[in-house]
Parts: sequence; structure tokens; C-alpha cells
Amino acid sequence: MIRALLDALKPTARHSLPQSMALPSRVPQVANSAGGYVWAIDAFARLERFLILGSEGGSYYASPKALTAESCTSALEALSADGPRAVALVVAVSTSGRAPRNDAAILCLAIALKMGDGPTRDAAVAAVPRICRTGAHLFAFAAAVDSLGGWGRATRRAFSQWYCRGDLATLALQAIKYPQREGWSHRDLPLLINQWANVVRWEMRPLRLDLQGRPAGGGGPAGLERLAAAAALSRAGSLDEAVALIRAHDLPRECVPTALLSQPALWAALLEAGAGMPLTALLRNLAKMTVVGLLSPGSPAAAQVCARLMDPAALRRARLHPLTVLVALNTYRRGEGLRGKLRWEPVPEIVQALDKAFILAFDAIPATGLRWKLAVDVSGSMAWSEIAGMTGITPRVGAAAMAMATLRSERDAQVVAFSDRLVPVSIGRQRSLDEVIDRFSQIPMGATDCAAPIVQAIDRREAVDCFVVYTDSETWFGGEHPAAALWRYRQQSGIDAKLVVVGMVSNGFSIADPTDPGMLDVVGFDTQAPALIADFARGPARRA
Repeated sequence: MIRALLDALKPTARHSLPQSMALPSRVPQVANSAGGYVWAIDAFARLERFLILGSEGGSYYASPKALTAESCTSALEALSADGPRAVALVVAVSTSGRAPRNDAAILCLAIALKMGDGPTRDAAVAAVPRICRTGAHLFAFAAAVDSLGGWGRATRRAFSQWYCRGDLATLALQAIKYPQREGWSHRDLPLLINQWANVVRWEMRPLRLDLQGRPAGGGGPAGLERLAAAAALSRAGSLDEAVALIRAHDLPRECVPTALLSQPALWAALLEAGAGMPLTALLRNLAKMTVVGLLSPGSPAAAQVCARLMDPAALRRARLHPLTVLVALNTYRRGEGLRGKLRWEPVPEIVQALDKAFILAFDAIPATGLRWKLAVDVSGSMAWSEIAGMTGITPRVGAAAMAMATLRSERDAQVVAFSDRLVPVSIGRQRSLDEVIDRFSQIPMGATDCAAPIVQAIDRREAVDCFVVYTDSETWFGGEHPAAALWRYRQQSGIDAKLVVVGMVSNGFSIADPTDPGMLDVVGFDTQAPALIADFARGPARRA
């Protein structure tokens, strides 16, 4: 009876209610941080947003501290509802590379370990080696665990698994790259967990090396050789000696003496070494390699860098997230860092390679042949914070970049920007990503009306199969709810249009009606999002 009454209200009431009032719905709406009415997402969806987007930057209406507290509360709710399922979600997001940073996964894992029930703690213990893949991750996990209540039996078991998980060479590389972080070191943790015998105390086992990095008087375990080579590199007195050690033992930049980091030959050796310059380190050091002269237009090193950046298989193996590439592109193309005094002349082919790498870092995006309207929220709240704490990337810049990922795979797609009104914006699929970033960064800010793109399609009688709205869902300005505007569009156009809402901030809101199978809520900057959007849009008609 209630459902019939709600359905009867659709043609008369829904489209006439402003966003400052709640729509009649089987799932009640809630007030967002701006005072408009939207739908709340459930605890598991909120946990997924937090894992991918984080909450370091906050939003115009909610502080970072408030968003983090809300997200942790949602994590506790998810753990209480089904702890093993929540841990499995944390593992899935972390190991698949769907998130640009691992911090939120580490925090949620610590919460599960210290506050979960028995099965949840067991799942968390088993997950530690999969989520804490590096020494830096392990130290961050130690800091989180320590702040939540100390070192019980389950905690010691979790850390023991990390130190006993693999071969000595793997452990040695982690010890070289990350000797200490967050106030912890590889001397401290094994003592706490009674696993000192499983850790190589290289400072207690000095090995003398010849100039090629071989232990004097014999071979020894590969891990000990690398540890000894790293110690020798830190004391290297000449460039030739350092280059020989890097090439012989595949050593990372972390053990190179600072005085040698201005030498192009040193960086060339690191670029050739697998461990010395993995893709994430490559992105971080593009500016430095350009400053020292290794990277220049047409140089062999620039060609090598471009080839690595445009290798889809290498991007997948490195779990290189599109947002990490976007940060690198946004920084490198400017020719100056946000911090420090480093200045450089960007190499054009590297800028182009970063542009291509951004698209390649997403899962394969199939073309659907449908008619798309991609709407980017450029209101004030979308320019207030940074996504996942990534320097220089606001939700509005990130949303524009995500829209480009879909635009480049579709022939019939338009991109519009909106705040309290539609903002003219002209970008084509041939535009480079840095041009798009510049264009969207210059658009004036305004209030938020997420219904504006759909209302425009109604007024102009546009044929649209799928609307995609990139937003923080802090909509409040409009005289019609986005969900009601979509329903009206379907009625007037006869097109069974769908709506995909791409959440760009880790809050608990969505403009997508959870009772309408033609609306989908996804997390912004999830590597799987563009492909998921395409699959949903291509699916069978499911009219509400």
C-alpha cells in the first residue's frame, strides 16, 4: 500500500520539491553537510569510499577530522555487522591497487585487529602480509596498533607473520629501503614479538666487499650480500664505485650518498636497476632526473622512461594508481615543485607519456556505443580539499580527469560543468589531460545543483542513455532533486536513461536513489570505476 502511494506521488510531487526538502521515498533521505537532502550510503559502501578516497583533505562543509571520525565509525559498523567481510573488502581494495594510498586500509586493518571479535581478528592477522607489503606499511601499522591498545597475542602473531613471510632477500630489500618510519625500526619490532632470530642484524655482521660488491672471501646468502652491498654504497667514495654496486646488486636510491645524487650517471644506473627505480619511484624522481640532465628531449633515457610509462603490463604489476600518475603529471608539467626550490624544463614526450599512462592505469574501458552526458561538479565544495591527500588534486580536477577516461573511449559523449548553473566548457577527446586540468581549474565556483545537467537535457530535448555525475553530493541549491529530474527525463523523452553518481569525497552521501535499479553509486578514482560504469550503462533496461 505504501509503495503504491509513493509511486502515485511521482508525477505530481517529486519534481516540484526543492533539494532543501526530503523526497517521499521508501528509503528516507537525510540532510547532507550543506543542508540539502540526499540518500545515505550503507556502512560497507562508506568503508569502500574511505579506503579509496581517504579523508585527509576534508570538504568545504566537513573537516578532515570529522570525515575521518565518521569513516572510522562506519568501519566499526561494518566490522560489527560482518567482520570477516569487512576485512575481505579491505584486502580486496588494497591488493588490487584500487586505492592511490594504503593508509586507510592499514588503519582499518588495525581497527579490525584490536576491536574485532575472534573471527575478525583471525582474518586481520592473516591479512597483514597482504596489506602491509612494504616496511613503510608495517611501521604505519605498528603506529596504528600501538595507539589502539598495545601488543597482545594476536598482534604479536600478526607481526611475526610479516617477518616470517618470505625469503631473506625480500626482507633485506625492505630493511634497506625502509630502516625506520613512524618512530619504529626493524630493531624494535622483532624484540616486541620475540622474532629477533628471523631478522638479519646486518649491523652486527659486517661483510667486506670488493669493488664489484661481492663479499670478500665467499658468497653467502643473497640477502646478506645485498645488505652488505647497501652498506658499502652508503660509504662509496667515488661515482664509479657507486654505479658498480648499484648495477651488481640492484640497489635502491635510499642507500645512495646524497653527494652523488647530482650525477646523471648515478641516475642512469638506478634507472636500469629494477629495485633501484620501480615505477612509483620513477614518478617521484622525474623532476630530479630532468634537473641533472639525464632526461632531455630526444634522449635515450627519456625514451626509456616513456616506454616504461606506456607499458600496460608494467603498470598493472606496479599497482600504479591513476591518481598517482595524475599527481605526477600535474607536478611535472608545471616545471616547479610545490615545496622546495627545484625548477626544471618539462620534457614534452614525458608529459605525453604521463597523459597516456593515466588512462592505461585504469582497468580496460570498453566502448559502449551509447549516448553519454558527463557532468562535472565545479561548485565551491569540490575545490576545497585534496583527494586522498594527493598534492594539488582537488575533487573538481580529479572529476575532470575521470570524465576524460570515459570520454576517450566513447564516440557520442559530451562533457559539461555545473555548479548552481551549467558552466560552458569545451573539451574534446583529443585534448591532453594537462589542458583539461587547466581549463577546469579556471572555472568560477558557485553553489551546488546536481540536477542541472539533467534539467538541461530535458529543456534541450537531448537524447542521453546515461548521465554520469562526478560530485561530492553536497547538493542543495536546486529546485528539483536529481533523482526526480531523471524520472521526469525518462517520462518526457521515452528513453530509459540511467544515472551513475561518482562520489569524489569520502562522505556518506549519494544523490542516487537506492530503490531505483537504473541508478548506480560508484567511488571516484577507483581503478575499476570507468569499466564498471560502462558495464552498468550497457546492461538491460531496468526502469524504476
